[in-house]
Amino acid sequence: MESPIDKGQEEAAPLMPIRRVHNYAYCPRLFYMQWVDGVFVPNADTVLGDTAHRRVDEPQTIPETAAFKDMGEIRSLSLSSEELGLSGVIDLVDFLTEGCRIIDYKKGNPRRNEQGDWSVKYNDAIQLAGYALLLRQHGIRALIGDVYYAEARRHVTVELTEDLLDEFRRVHKAARETAERGACPDPVCDSRCLSCSAYPVCLPFESRWWKARREEKNQLPPRAPMPPGDPGEILVVQQFGSQVRLSGGEIQVFLNGEQVAGIPTHQLCEVCLYGAIQITAQAQQMLMQEGIPLAWFSPAGRFIGMTQGVFCSGVDARMGQYALYRDSARRLYLASEIIRAKIHNQRVVLMRNGNANDADIKKLASLRDSCKLQPNLLSLRGVEGTAASIYFSNFSSMIKSRFSFDFNGRNRRPPRDPVNALLSMAYSILVKELTGVAHAVGLDPFLGFFHSPRYGRPALSLDMMEEFRPLIADSTVLSLLNRSEIAPGDFTNTSKGVFLSDTARRQFWRAWTRRMDTEITHPSFGYKMSYRRMLSVQMRQLWRFCRNEVPSYSGFTTR
Repeated sequence: MESPIDKGQEEAAPLMPIRRVHNYAYCPRLFYMQWVDGVFVPNADTVLGDTAHRRVDEPQTIPETAAFKDMGEIRSLSLSSEELGLSGVIDLVDFLTEGCRIIDYKKGNPRRNEQGDWSVKYNDAIQLAGYALLLRQHGIRALIGDVYYAEARRHVTVELTEDLLDEFRRVHKAARETAERGACPDPVCDSRCLSCSAYPVCLPFESRWWKARREEKNQLPPRAPMPPGDPGEILVVQQFGSQVRLSGGEIQVFLNGEQVAGIPTHQLCEVCLYGAIQITAQAQQMLMQEGIPLAWFSPAGRFIGMTQGVFCSGVDARMGQYALYRDSARRLYLASEIIRAKIHNQRVVLMRNGNANDADIKKLASLRDSCKLQPNLLSLRGVEGTAASIYFSNFSSMIKSRFSFDFNGRNRRPPRDPVNALLSMAYSILVKELTGVAHAVGLDPFLGFFHSPRYGRPALSLDMMEEFRPLIADSTVLSLLNRSEIAPGDFTNTSKGVFLSDTARRQFWRAWTRRMDTEITHPSFGYKMSYRRMLSVQMRQLWRFCRNEVPSYSGFTTR
């Protein structure tokens, strides 16, 4: 069937908010990420910006009067124009005798010109020019513009000349063309980046390094690619018959009609439910609105799925992901790099914690180096399987608990001993973490490159998990055992396998959080970040590879 596009009946472009043109004037990459990809990351500056706007956030409309002098002030004036293809909300319009003055509120400070006088930033002036054009479409002449910079507590005036209006038209046209091209612009990599709210997802200096494949230290950012601070608390509910509710901005847990826990939503980063746990519609809606993932597990700890709000669009990344999957050479390259990193990390963990013989250590090194030489995915899977067999045959040498835990190799579905039960739970949670990260960056978690896609199987999450299995999942299990934080009596033996008790699961989550918050040095960039953040950085690198922004992908390895 012929589509409307085939007939030349292309869908009309949506009205572009003037604040997005403001983004483009500041940084084309920021514009693309927010307008095309739908990515917005709040930080301290955006919160302060919201505070600065609070005085003018009560919307008003233009009164039905012909005399400007009688209109007074209008706050949060919402306007749009199909002819211009624009929409916008003006903070404050002050009507004068023959026209009006536009006032926009900004967090921060104005800039100084060559004479040392205060002046409006370029992108702020562009935004005022857009508002002037919108007002002109509605028969109102904007006589002058004014930006109030809250941090400096200073008004700075802008002359709304025809040259400035023409400059806005040029920038708006360039923004439209950039969006239609479907290729994310390169990062600017200057002082603007360090104060940008999109820094944690844009990763400008890292992106430039990935693209150029150079290790010049002056290219790297002077700080880690994320603002400091506690990511929030994880609420785990596992008691049969519990109910999760929302009350007064707090997520509360009830058991037998009594409240047993409560955490304000602004302190939450995730909610995990095990088994028959009820959660109200109000609580689910609040979690989705706040971008807090809700993960569902079976009573035994198997990851079932997630409930989240609307994801970023990520259309171009997913289209690139699908094209990459169909390109057998590039798919093999990516899969081999992931498995190379996994075997390297398995070898490092064994060398650090175990008593593996030299022959096995050398064999793992040989298998690692052979990954790039494999002719197809089948032979690569053979290499991965051989390495896993060597690794798990030596796994018991890393267990130094004061309790007796027998481990005679990996088994699952169901796990038949406590160590395998812990490993299965760790892998399940790691898959859950990476599924959420894949959704967050705009990739399809169900289309992998090493693991084949199957119904209900997040193959991409399983792919990305390979690099981190030894460093996060296995290390969490070893920490629990070797600290003697868990004992054989903390497990339940059934005809269907061995599973963690509620007590064991609580201990596991403490150890898991401890491991995810552990800071390590990035092997390429040299700065420290937590394992939780490292998952996001690696997924962002893959995101760029799928979009053809970078020529290669580097698996995460540790020394």
